[in-house]
Amino acid sequence: MSRITITIDDQRYRALKEAAASRGKSIRQLIDESLEFYGIKTREQAEELVERARSRSRMTADQAQQIANEEVRRHRDT
Repeated sequence: MSRITITIDDQRYRALKEAAASRGKSIRQLIDESLEFYGIKTREQAEELVERARSRSRMTADQAQQIANEEVRRHRDT
């Protein structure tokens, strides 16, 4: 597992710590859930999602990948 260091102000850190405690979770778990909520996925998860969608839609792999790429770009632009 990788480790990262982030810098946040004291008020936000206290709020994060309180939110984790009130939910009975660790800060790491809260951050993991937040990343999942915002659609941050591993390459393997994204590829699996594209494959499932492609197989249900009868698209070629290239067509499905093109649509997925467009959606990612659209989402990042918002």
